[in-house]
Amino acid sequence: MCGIVGYVGMRASQDVLMGGLKRLEYRGYDSAGVAILSTDGGLLAHKRAGKLSVLADDLDSRPLSSGTTGIAHTRWATHGAPTDANAHPHLADGGKLALIHNGIIENFQELKAELVAGGEEFLSETDSEVAALMLAREFRTHSNLTTAMQAVVGKLEGAFTLLAVHTDAPGVVVGARRNSPLVVGLGDGENFLGSDVAAFVAYTQKALALGQDQIVTITPESVSVITFEGDPVTPAEFTIDWDASAAEKGGWSSFMAKEISEEPEAVANTLRGRLGADGVVTLPELDVLFAGDATISRIIFIACGTAAYAAMLGAYAIEKWSGIPVSVELSHEFRYRDPAVGAGTLVVSVSQSGETMDTLMAVRYAAEKGAKTLSICNTQGATIPRESDAALYTFAGPEVAVASTKAFLSQVVASYLLGMYLGQRNGVLGESESKKLADDFDALPAQLEEMVETGPRIKELAGWMADTRSVLYLGRHVGYPVALEGALKLKELAYIHAEGFAAGELKHGPIALIEPGQIVFVIVPSPRDPSSLHSKVVSNIQEIRARGARVIAIAEKGDAAVLPFADEVIQIPLASSFMEPLLAVVPLHIFGMELAGAKGLDIDQPRNLAKSVTVE
Repeated sequence: MCGIVGYVGMRASQDVLMGGLKRLEYRGYDSAGVAILSTDGGLLAHKRAGKLSVLADDLDSRPLSSGTTGIAHTRWATHGAPTDANAHPHLADGGKLALIHNGIIENFQELKAELVAGGEEFLSETDSEVAALMLAREFRTHSNLTTAMQAVVGKLEGAFTLLAVHTDAPGVVVGARRNSPLVVGLGDGENFLGSDVAAFVAYTQKALALGQDQIVTITPESVSVITFEGDPVTPAEFTIDWDASAAEKGGWSSFMAKEISEEPEAVANTLRGRLGADGVVTLPELDVLFAGDATISRIIFIACGTAAYAAMLGAYAIEKWSGIPVSVELSHEFRYRDPAVGAGTLVVSVSQSGETMDTLMAVRYAAEKGAKTLSICNTQGATIPRESDAALYTFAGPEVAVASTKAFLSQVVASYLLGMYLGQRNGVLGESESKKLADDFDALPAQLEEMVETGPRIKELAGWMADTRSVLYLGRHVGYPVALEGALKLKELAYIHAEGFAAGELKHGPIALIEPGQIVFVIVPSPRDPSSLHSKVVSNIQEIRARGARVIAIAEKGDAAVLPFADEVIQIPLASSFMEPLLAVVPLHIFGMELAGAKGLDIDQPRNLAKSVTVE
């Protein structure tokens, strides 16, 4: 959830830290703060409730003193309301130590009681202040910030990333992580820490990803990593494959608008180098799944939110193309029902950030039970791909808007590639069908460009629906996950009731919701495919229209059967059944964004949400 940045080097740390927070604000925007070790040996800190702009305005009028070492934080509240007092950093040791925290300390009540009994005074309602006061106490004992951190983390339970500085340890930032992300940026005479690489990509594209239960100490000239037990570690270095400009708006009205415009490119990047014109899929990163003649007899997708809907689309394709049974489960439900997994089961996690805590814990559970694990992820160096047996990166580029768009499409495409790979490996997907799919994929980016260009018309529709209180979405087969995705975007962005239904369920209850004027989006399958259920969906449209619904149909060009029964038709290019949902979802992404805009809401930072959910 929260965004954290650490810096030590030769630059003015306030500039580095605030720039990093700006690129990380999608992780939390309830409050923000910075702490800097000043050149005169003191510690200066300032924090404010509200979005980052509140803190930025304060610092513009009253800059902190110069210093080249510091830490910074943007918060998504878990313990304690978003107030100035609960904002990070938390100070201790008479104002000489500052600490920031991402995650939840589950045993904080017990630790707080111990600290209060020892005479410590708390100034906030957060669990994070417990760690600050404990670290200050250990520093007074050890006089070494790394050793003090090691003593503290052994007593904490839960999920946490901690960064700290102390006036008696100038030019040093110490961090620790358990079940929460932390990466290191490697510079020349400077080093960085961040929740993800966006924190420092403006300065370096060389990075290290910390493993579970590790402590890192950075100075301008060195990076050292140890385990919580004190054993030295040498993390693997990786190169960030995008630069800071990719995380800037670049003249767009919102990050979401920019990212929707990048959907065709995201799909092309996910396909690049993996699918030949002959239809052969090349995914050498998956070879490890078949080491020692291992076989896959069952696949379980685990994901949350938008990623789960992408997995649902993938499941349809994989089962058809490979003949392997596939199911999709919500990560936060999966491990708590004691599922039967083991040898022969492939558990595929889908997560844009690779840090989704529910999904990470489900992956660990599956691995403990003996299943193979594969991560579909967009973020290099993230925890889930590093802890999985194999990783299939989507290469969608940074996604800053909280509501996912281009990542959704790239996750679907990666899942489709997995299905083709398994089908070809199993001898189920033949050469002619593979070649046809390759042709479909080749046409897809240009078709997506065409759908992005429907934006002005969708904006008009959203304009006259600004006072709408409820929108329903219907779809069948691959249209059903699209209906769910469209409804989720409206909930996230416009804060109105929205539900997606399998159209076949309509007469089993949901049709009771239909009343005159009720807006219903219907994802209509192609009439060219005899198995597409087109006639049944048109019948559904007639049923709801007869009861006064206002129907907006998303249908392919030339579908005359739907025209007499729809109030509005958004046309998509002719495509195969598994490509249609990728085209149909684009106007739904645009609609959610434009309806939020018509209501004057924050498109990139919807209330109560953060981009990466790193707590359960």
